[in-house]
Amino acid sequence: MELRHIRYFLAVAEEGNFTRAAQRLGIAQPPLSQQIRDLENEIGARLFQRVPHGAELTEAGRAFRERVRSLPEQAGAAVRQAQRAARGETGALRLGFTSSAILTPLTTQAIREFRRRYGEVELTLEESNSAHLSAKLRDGSLDLAFLRHDGSENEGVLLHALLEEPMIAALPLGHAAVRDGRRKSVRLEELREDALILTPRNVGPTLHEAILGACRRAGFEPRIGQHAPQLASSLALVAAELGVAIVPEAMRRFALPGIVYRDIAGLQPIARLALAQLPELDSAPARNFVELVAQLPR
Repeated sequence: MELRHIRYFLAVAEEGNFTRAAQRLGIAQPPLSQQIRDLENEIGARLFQRVPHGAELTEAGRAFRERVRSLPEQAGAAVRQAQRAARGETGALRLGFTSSAILTPLTTQAIREFRRRYGEVELTLEESNSAHLSAKLRDGSLDLAFLRHDGSENEGVLLHALLEEPMIAALPLGHAAVRDGRRKSVRLEELREDALILTPRNVGPTLHEAILGACRRAGFEPRIGQHAPQLASSLALVAAELGVAIVPEAMRRFALPGIVYRDIAGLQPIARLALAQLPELDSAPARNFVELVAQLPR
């Protein structure tokens, strides 16, 4: 039994006439009659009985109609749903981000615009460090992730470069560069005597190397203080006056009592933001998200 048999049957049942049903379906009457006979043979019961002006449903036909009358509509809805899923209008998207990435306007704009365009896609967000996000992409736990470039740590992951973001200094209130209220910036070499709070290299290799490299190019080896697993926790340690931190400019939006942000004058470290995916992207919602991000102004 095929769906066309159901459509033919319902047309005859609604029209009460084989000739009118054939005209409605756009086929000749003899093939329509043959299709109905084939359906009756498969069911093992007569569905119509001939009357002077057409055809009437038998008791078996009425029972059959009750069960199948919604099937064409259901099949059409299933086709439309499959087409929507293929276009990425339904389904799910698992998106990761670093603590600094979510504070970047581009990231929040992308998420906001995606929700507006694809409101029926189930969006799951996860915050972590870049190394962990890369690992979750590779094991299939995430579809996409906003993270910091880190070369070898992103082996096997395709990166869409988004932004090159200057880094700034996060200083405790008692720092000399803060006490002088006229100053709006600080040079890296002025921080040579301060304990530098860093995320461990195995957690955030990109920022770790960018900060150390900038200090060395400025002519000094920094004094390494406490390690912090996240940028937010490094700021908490700065507020506790355990040292200073160098963070992406987006972290300036992280207003924490006890911290003052200063631009870095002269040699300035750069934090690079990328949208990461596996080379083979099977998820239609994920492909839509990548295309959307590519269209956003930087």
